[in-house]
Amino acid sequence: MKQTKVISLIVGLLLGFSLRTQAQNFPQEDYFEMNKAIEIFGSVFKNLHSNYVDEINSGDLVKTAIDAMLSKLDPYTNFYPESDIENVKLQLLGQYGGIGALIHAQGNKILISEPYENLPAQKAGLKAADVILKIDGESCEGKTVSQVSEKLRGQAGTDVRLTMERDGKQFEKTIKRQEIQLPNVSYYSMLGNQTGYIKLDEFTKDAGKNVLEAYKKLKAQGANKLVLDLRGNGGGLLNEAVNIVNIFVDKGQTVVSKKAKNTEKNVTFKTTQKAFDADVPLVVLIDAYSASASEIVAGSLQDLDRAVIVGQRSFGKGLVQTVIPLIYNTQMKVTESKYYIPSGRCIQAIDYANRDENGRATKIPDSLKTAFKTKNGRTVYAGSGIEPDVYIEPVYASNIAISLISKSICFNYATEFVKKHPTIAPAKDFVLTDEIYEDFVNFIKDKDYSYTTASEKAVEELLSTAEKDKVSSQTIDEIKRAKDLLMADKQNDIYKFKDEIKELLKSEIVSRYYYQKGRTEVALENDTELDRAVEILNNTKEYKKILSK
Repeated sequence: MKQTKVISLIVGLLLGFSLRTQAQNFPQEDYFEMNKAIEIFGSVFKNLHSNYVDEINSGDLVKTAIDAMLSKLDPYTNFYPESDIENVKLQLLGQYGGIGALIHAQGNKILISEPYENLPAQKAGLKAADVILKIDGESCEGKTVSQVSEKLRGQAGTDVRLTMERDGKQFEKTIKRQEIQLPNVSYYSMLGNQTGYIKLDEFTKDAGKNVLEAYKKLKAQGANKLVLDLRGNGGGLLNEAVNIVNIFVDKGQTVVSKKAKNTEKNVTFKTTQKAFDADVPLVVLIDAYSASASEIVAGSLQDLDRAVIVGQRSFGKGLVQTVIPLIYNTQMKVTESKYYIPSGRCIQAIDYANRDENGRATKIPDSLKTAFKTKNGRTVYAGSGIEPDVYIEPVYASNIAISLISKSICFNYATEFVKKHPTIAPAKDFVLTDEIYEDFVNFIKDKDYSYTTASEKAVEELLSTAEKDKVSSQTIDEIKRAKDLLMADKQNDIYKFKDEIKELLKSEIVSRYYYQKGRTEVALENDTELDRAVEILNNTKEYKKILSK
């Protein structure tokens, strides 16, 4: 029965595509080549099914064929079987049916990383570090995070029975799944008496409305300047990007245009309402993970000289996707056009149509980047994402910090800390004292957080090369001595990077009491990019100079 359904699916897809190609007035040569390819694929599939020596899983085979075909295009054109519809909802709408908790793996166990505040997992009393032993009676031992996550998700309103473990004791919870709408505005607050701050994580449904509501509340508290934080925001719904720009830009201004191969699909999106605040000094924060809709907001505000952009060059995703429903509850997301912001530039940084000799897509070289002009006549460039007006050198984590996080050392210490401290001060007031830090240093003495520094790698390579070159034993001994000195110096990393590690520990501890809001408040305490944004807003002369020709 399943095989028949899959074959029907293939026939339906091929027949439907064949009929559509006739209706779209393709050139005769293209029409012939497409239908020829369809017939060949159908013939190969049918004969494999009839003649291959072993049993064939038709569904897997077709999914593999489709994925291989789409891999020749760009990473945003995807096919989704019926089983992935919940994931599609999560990507496009920020919605899914589930319990509302992050999870991670430690060894062969899956643990709760962080329950979302006021969602089913947290309301049911689940805490960070709780181990998920079984889901509806099925063991989770040895399963991957994605496998367990899939089991936790399901239709909103359905029950999921969890067997959990905390401090060596087992307990059960039956939790009713609900439609989880991840907040797109995860945090907003006043920075001092005059500057408002809004953190937008995703461009999901009502993002524009939620940004506006947050800004209205900040204005009521005295905000006459604003920082809009789009760092790490991978984008989402185009109309929400337009809505957000419209908060700060008056009616009738072009925000973005979509240009497709089929010119009938070309569309220009303009602001449709009177701006809520067309004059507030505005800084937008971006980084290398700001993409798509984030780049439309940042890029259009830059092109219109309406905001100062601070941070690092954005990701450079100027490709537009549309979701097409297919038969048997399958879907595909296909790139149909490119984004062009008001100056006329495209923000796409990687050329997927032209690949190198190894088949890899390459970035558009600087020599081919075209110059455009903003409204005030400032020069901006296409083909490289959004270049900030004020560049801030990114801060990279140290090797020891990466190891402590990736091996869950900070996470496990926070778990022990919570057992000894039922409450702590509010997130903004909590101080991670030197006494707490020394307790952490003692905690990790028997823990494996080994890592290799760049200096160690260089000395190891030098030693290997020297031995191959048969240099003198005296030189070899000197290299080994240098290696020993590096190892001795490395032992002091726990104090050398104390400030950085204290910040990571504080974030992990605070999140146990104040969840995502608390973690954000801690992150903003030592944020050099945010500090620079506020500095620019407080200096009217510099702000205006940046936006002038």
